[in-house]
Amino acid sequence: MSDKYVFTLDENVKQFAEKNLKETDESRDAALEEIKRWLIEEGPHLHARLEDKYILPFLRGCKFNTEKTKAKLTNYYTMRRDQPEQFSNRDPLLTEIQELVKLGVFVPLRRTVENRLVIIIRTAVHDPKKHKQDDVFKAGKMILDVAALEDELVQIYGITAIFDMTGVGLWHAKMLTPNIVKKTVFSWQNYHCRPRQLEFINAPLYINVVLRVFKSFMTEKMRNRVRVHFGGVESLHEVVDRDVLPPEYGGNGESMESLVKYWSEKLLSNREWFAEDEQYKAE
Repeated sequence: MSDKYVFTLDENVKQFAEKNLKETDESRDAALEEIKRWLIEEGPHLHARLEDKYILPFLRGCKFNTEKTKAKLTNYYTMRRDQPEQFSNRDPLLTEIQELVKLGVFVPLRRTVENRLVIIIRTAVHDPKKHKQDDVFKAGKMILDVAALEDELVQIYGITAIFDMTGVGLWHAKMLTPNIVKKTVFSWQNYHCRPRQLEFINAPLYINVVLRVFKSFMTEKMRNRVRVHFGGVESLHEVVDRDVLPPEYGGNGESMESLVKYWSEKLLSNREWFAEDEQYKAE
């Protein structure tokens, strides 16, 4: 097939994938064949993408356990159907998406840490009286999709997510209803790239009240990946090198303004892909 995947990453990545994900040329070919056959024969109601490059991230996220991959694919494409508020009309030109992207609600860095994608999520930079929480998550997922498509290492090494809690107030907390939180955690656990670290910085003293709600919907493995940093960003530098972080977070890396501009332009350049991608969801 013309879309057949070819491993082009270096030997160190190949060894990491084999040791940590059980990925070899043989296991990859066999698993891709099995999942494609299953999607064609038993899962046509999912209306899933059949190209290698869209199946492989799910296999990697499930360490090539094909039964877990089938479950995750089912959850993912069902989620895309059942949450139109986050997965339909993903047009980068929409005013609400433009505003949120330019505010910098969700900003991947362009340098990695131990090959992991680092994402800064500014949880309170938007106005909760103006912007819907579903639109915030929608904009974030759009950026994540583009970032993950561009960098295959994300699939193998995962993501370090930094949640900047600066400015979180009562109205932000009110938007995080149990239903919204449940949807959010379900999405994290069934998306095509894995959060390996969840770092909360500039956290208010009542952060544990908020996190308790989130953790109630998490698997134990994900709960163990949550870490809270009090008193500024100093302890974050033990997790993410200063050379990677923007100056706004005490680092020497690219500025938030420059990163926001980059991802805003990236979304616009992928507008046709978003329009084409919207058809893929459970029937």
